[in-house]
Amino acid sequence: MAVLRSLRAFAVVATLLAAAPALPAPSEYQVKAVFLFNFARFVDWPAVTFVSATSPFSLCIYGTDPFGPNRNEILVTLKPYDTWTRGKTKANLVDELSQRIRANIPGVALNFTQPIIDMSTENATGSSADLAVVLSGPDLETLRQLARQTFEVVRAMPGAVDASIEQEADQAQLRIAINRTQVARYALNVGDVQDVIDLALGGSSITSVFEGDRRFDVVARFIPAARANPTTIGNLLIPTRDGAGVPLSQLADIRVVDGATIIARRENQRQITVRTNIRGRDQGGFVADAQARLARMVPLPPGYRIFWSGMFENFERARQRLTLIIPITIGIIFALLFVTFGSGLDALLVLLNVPFSMAGGLILLYLRGIHLSVSAAVGFISLFGVAVMSGLLYISEINARRRVPDTPLLDAVIRGARAQFRPRLILIVVAGLGMLPAAFARGIGSDIQRPLATVVIGGLCMELVLTLFALPAVYWLAERWWRSRSPSHPVAP
Repeated sequence: MAVLRSLRAFAVVATLLAAAPALPAPSEYQVKAVFLFNFARFVDWPAVTFVSATSPFSLCIYGTDPFGPNRNEILVTLKPYDTWTRGKTKANLVDELSQRIRANIPGVALNFTQPIIDMSTENATGSSADLAVVLSGPDLETLRQLARQTFEVVRAMPGAVDASIEQEADQAQLRIAINRTQVARYALNVGDVQDVIDLALGGSSITSVFEGDRRFDVVARFIPAARANPTTIGNLLIPTRDGAGVPLSQLADIRVVDGATIIARRENQRQITVRTNIRGRDQGGFVADAQARLARMVPLPPGYRIFWSGMFENFERARQRLTLIIPITIGIIFALLFVTFGSGLDALLVLLNVPFSMAGGLILLYLRGIHLSVSAAVGFISLFGVAVMSGLLYISEINARRRVPDTPLLDAVIRGARAQFRPRLILIVVAGLGMLPAAFARGIGSDIQRPLATVVIGGLCMELVLTLFALPAVYWLAERWWRSRSPSHPVAP
């Protein structure tokens, strides 16, 4: 939920529970009216400027979204932050909105996200939530049982908010099962019966009309009174070859039964998804905790698998790449340093600045309550370059002073550190001042800037202190240890 702190707007994906079997499913306009009526009252809030709602039918012209009319997306536009009540944050507003919406719309499942990113994340990972636990297997009922158990485990975890099962419960459906024996008795084909059912309930194209260069199909469909309930549908007459008509109820079993509203598949197997957003915890730690709990509390039967998706999937993909790239980068830097100094010990001493700066970045992230993210990892990578450069200057300065005849080792170390302190201090102050606006930014894109700048500032400050005191001391100890192991070089004072 870090994305909720930057843009002055957010999107709410709201889904009502499916209708009960005894009740008709709500239409698009009924559901949209419910959401707009309840969200309109939030415009009076001091922080809210505008509220609008869209359903899948009005949102997607081509009908590619696999959602029913009970799912709506609500755009909430906010006023500038400097007009808000002092101490009020976007996270507080989201929590308050969530509580009031659930109190006014019973049975609603909410997912707070940002405009545009929800659809981009769904296209990339299959879910707009921070974390999606995807269960796949052959039997839908078993998957639902596993999903309910997974939902209870995930919902009880610290940091989990807006937890829900993406697939809705069963919904009342009209099921027409054609009796092939009865159809054959009247010398009919199954296709003849299906054509009449398609014409009566769904509508069939009978001709086309042209308006200029545009072509439109003319669709014929039975009037609503002829398809209002199973009884009237059963009275539909199916024409036979001799011109007579047979009621559909004599050729098919017509019933209203409960059936799945959505059947999703993954790798040619049925799947069901439990999703949740994460607040107050880092995604990596939350997922590791969830994986341990599910492995212990929700055993999977043979043939069933679990996948971890959502926005966490992007984080995991970036983590795997960085796990490969960072060691390779450090190895290349070590090789270049070895070529420069001609000494593996000096190259290692320069690389010692990397953990110094990393410790500072981690400490400042902790003090500011910012979780480790991809942008923070990029900040560490840029910080490593500055740390290596700083160590390179220190070691080069000390080595240059040691080449002066009759210069004691301790004197060269102290004078070299003192000579490099002022330029390093100026460099770090200038870089830190340049990063301060990004570290305290609150506008668009600040969620990317803030962790990166925090890492750089913390790392530079820690590097200045440790490089001034720790690196020269380590250099002096390492050189004395190396000389004690080499008989040709006596131990220098």
